[in-house]
Amino acid sequence: MAEVKKRFIAGAVCPACSEQDKIVMWDEDGVPHRECVACGYADTLNAQGQSVPKELATRVNVTGLKKPADPKVQGVQFFPNPKLKKKD
Repeated sequence: MAEVKKRFIAGAVCPACSEQDKIVMWDEDGVPHRECVACGYADTLNAQGQSVPKELATRVNVTGLKKPADPKVQGVQFFPNPKLKKKD
């Protein structure tokens, strides 16, 4: 396996800690990565050089947080009463 060659980027400013000349860049499988050696901030860049945001964990994308349905609980559906009139 080839050694990943990391290089410092002159004049680059860390987006997290604002330190200058602390950014290291390298490529893994053609995908550019950068990391700040001062604060540890790291991210991945897309083809245009923009930072690719990491997806935050939510109820939708985290399957480990889902609980099985309680068999004792029964769902209830309410229907509007057509005989009930609202006061305007």
